[in-house]
Amino acid sequence: MSETEYTTDERETARGILRYLVESPQAKDTLEGIAQWWLSGESSKRVNIERAVSLLLSRGIILETQRKGLRPYYQLAPRRRAAALRMFREL
Repeated sequence: MSETEYTTDERETARGILRYLVESPQAKDTLEGIAQWWLSGESSKRVNIERAVSLLLSRGIILETQRKGLRPYYQLAPRRRAAALRMFREL
C-alpha cells in the first residue's frame, strides 16, 4: 500500500510516532501505550494508530514483537533512525 492510500489523519499519526521514535529511539510500546504516551495530547483514533503502525511496518521503520499471551509491542527497527527521520520529513 502506498502512502497515498492513507488518510491525512493516518499520515499525521505516523508522523507523531516517528517524531517520538527519533527523539526516543529506544522506546517500545503496545498500541495502547503509543496512544497514551507517544501521541499524548493528540486526538488520534485507534484505527488511525493501527494504520499508521501498519504504514511504518511496511516501510521497515518499526518492528513488531509478538509475545505469547500478551499484546504485541512496537519499536524502531535497528539502524533505521535516519530512515525514520527521512520518512518524517516526507509525510
